[in-house]
Amino acid sequence: MIPACFSQPSTPSSISHLPQNLVTSIYQTQLCNSPTYLTLSWSRTLFSHSLLIFATDTFSITISLNPSSFSFFRTRPGSKSIYLTHTHKRVHKIKLYWDFSRTRFTHSSAEPESCFYFAISCNGKLEFFLGDLFHDLTRRSSRLITTHPPPDPILLSRREHVFGSRNYTSRAQFLGSKHEIEIECDEGVLKVKVDGHISLVVKRLAWKFRGNERIFIDGIEVEFYWDVFGWVNDSNGNGHGVFVFQVGDGGVWPEMVGPEKRLIRKSLSSSSSVLQWAEESSDGGRSSCSSSTRSCGSNGGFSLLLYAWRRD
Repeated sequence: MIPACFSQPSTPSSISHLPQNLVTSIYQTQLCNSPTYLTLSWSRTLFSHSLLIFATDTFSITISLNPSSFSFFRTRPGSKSIYLTHTHKRVHKIKLYWDFSRTRFTHSSAEPESCFYFAISCNGKLEFFLGDLFHDLTRRSSRLITTHPPPDPILLSRREHVFGSRNYTSRAQFLGSKHEIEIECDEGVLKVKVDGHISLVVKRLAWKFRGNERIFIDGIEVEFYWDVFGWVNDSNGNGHGVFVFQVGDGGVWPEMVGPEKRLIRKSLSSSSSVLQWAEESSDGGRSSCSSSTRSCGSNGGFSLLLYAWRRD
């Protein structure tokens, strides 16, 4: 029997202090005229809120946002410069800009919804921008070389750790269209809901703990993979379910860093099988892997990966 579906599990002390929400997104962008993968990992707990920025083989930095429980503590707009030495001893000045002082969040998500900006420039030229306060950025940064907002960054994949007892909810954007995704597990039945409407029902989960089905989200064909083997074989309350929504050729899996890496070490991961399955399905088993990023055909593809953790 699957405890997550048939009973109210007791949450072990090792899980109780873990981050309440973790969202990691990876973007394809340019950095100093070189293509790169940029990973943004948003972490939110009861008393802290932070953003970790990781550029492959370039830099890693953490920004502290305002604590989620005390609205009178506000982080001010800020910036930070990083100097990188490349070939021929050429020095590049990378500068990060941010403003989360008025940010709005949906539900208890760690990822901002509106009223914020995060940007990166190289040698004074704006190369990455995320948010909706572009004019605030240019007003505060007069030396920034830009005349108009850069194009929206290309989001390749999104990975989120969600907590619950039977219901797990996430918000995702599939090819420009935003949707609310809900995974419901109860009485041995798995239901996938998109914007409140049931898209898929899987019965007898104790026997069908791994599988994949094709669903449609706003007319877009999405391959859905599930793996609840960690729930089926959970003897100590540390197991979790893994769910993948894949569009096109799939996205890119960013390396786990910071609090996300510490979180996943808390349990035996059942994710390797379903991720390998999704990769082999998307590129015929010819997935490539680097030291920091696992890629599975990012041309026009997107992947949403959900880790569902049980909690009282």
